[in-house]
Amino acid sequence: METVLLYLLGIVVIVIGLAVSIALHEIGHLVPAKKFGVKVGQYMIGFGPTIFSRRRGETEYGVKALPLGGYISMAGMYPPAREGQKGRTASTGFFQTLVQDARTASADTIDQGDEHRTFYRLPVYKRVIIMLGGPTMNLLIAIVLFTILLCGFGTAQSSTTVGLVNQCVLPAGSTETECPADATAAPAFAAGMENGDRIVSIDGVAVADGDQVTSAFRAAPDQTLSVVVERDGSEQTLEVTPALSARQVLDSAGVPVVGDDGAPVTQEVGFVGIGFATVTVQQPVTAVLPTVGTNIGHVANVIVHLPQRMVAVAQAAFGGGERDANGPVSVVGVGRMAGEVVSLDTVPFVDRAAFLVSLLASLNVALFVFNLVPLMPLDGGHVAGALIEAIRRGFAKLFRRPDPGPVDTAKVIPLTFAVVIVLGGMGLLLAYADIVNPISLIR
Repeated sequence: METVLLYLLGIVVIVIGLAVSIALHEIGHLVPAKKFGVKVGQYMIGFGPTIFSRRRGETEYGVKALPLGGYISMAGMYPPAREGQKGRTASTGFFQTLVQDARTASADTIDQGDEHRTFYRLPVYKRVIIMLGGPTMNLLIAIVLFTILLCGFGTAQSSTTVGLVNQCVLPAGSTETECPADATAAPAFAAGMENGDRIVSIDGVAVADGDQVTSAFRAAPDQTLSVVVERDGSEQTLEVTPALSARQVLDSAGVPVVGDDGAPVTQEVGFVGIGFATVTVQQPVTAVLPTVGTNIGHVANVIVHLPQRMVAVAQAAFGGGERDANGPVSVVGVGRMAGEVVSLDTVPFVDRAAFLVSLLASLNVALFVFNLVPLMPLDGGHVAGALIEAIRRGFAKLFRRPDPGPVDTAKVIPLTFAVVIVLGGMGLLLAYADIVNPISLIR
């Protein structure tokens, strides 16, 4: 029973954290919008039926049933049709009707006498500030959370202390749990290395962490190395010869690299058969921004390769293949991972709390990057429209032509409609995959 409650607690923490992140995202839009005099009719967290709302001044603040998004309703998001341009009706086509409906809905938000308080009339730089306010808020949240994670909790790092020495070398994919009688001894075991040994240096070069040790062994297949270890307070020198091993090459996103013939690309590296004990080390504040930058790069890489990754998700969901641990997940998957880790009584409470902070920080990075994609209805789409308008007006001024006026962003409503359908489809596919074939952090 306790495990179930902890599992649910993990999910609740993520849902609340996501809702708060979305609320702050919308505040990032709301504050500059009001500062610049735009009339804001609604500030809502979630979608669907309204659970609670209260009007303060001209703005209605509320919470809806599904806390998976949010919005603020600004007056005049789309400019009216140009003079002489006829309105469209349903008889002229579905997409044309979408455009006209968007213009009509936008016009309905403008009260008589408030025409000067519309979004589309703002200077370009003010519109950009308003639309970037939301993603910027998510970035700031991520920076704060990563600061707490790195400087408060610390991060797990591989130490130079040996935590595991494999006795033998087993073939890739082997399911053996014990070494067969004819198995080849692992290089570290053959050299006399033991659990608890602290590796001091390799061929006279001092080592500071497990990654440095691993790199030294991988770079020296079939070469005998002089390894100094500290054991029971005294130093001993062992002669270790890394075995030659073929390992699959991974790209920067951790995806296996495939050659022109479709076969996985491999490289020959050294292997000794040891694992390292991990230690939690608090990081300096200077490590925060590089960590955030790395996460931004990872999310951007996922988005760039989203079509291929979604194909892999579909294959795993309907074909039963293994999910990519570094691939996209839905809110369902994030909640499952949170519940799974929080319910582990074998993991210290501090580590479980750190994982939740890490998960929320990564979610905010994802919200930051995803909302910058230059497609409406995402924030980046509105920014792109404003920048295109600035370029058009700049060229018109340069060549002394009439002001072309605001960009008619309503015309891209059909594309927006298509983007919403695609994003909704991907969301449903990810949610289904996270139910039938979830990514498990417990192996």
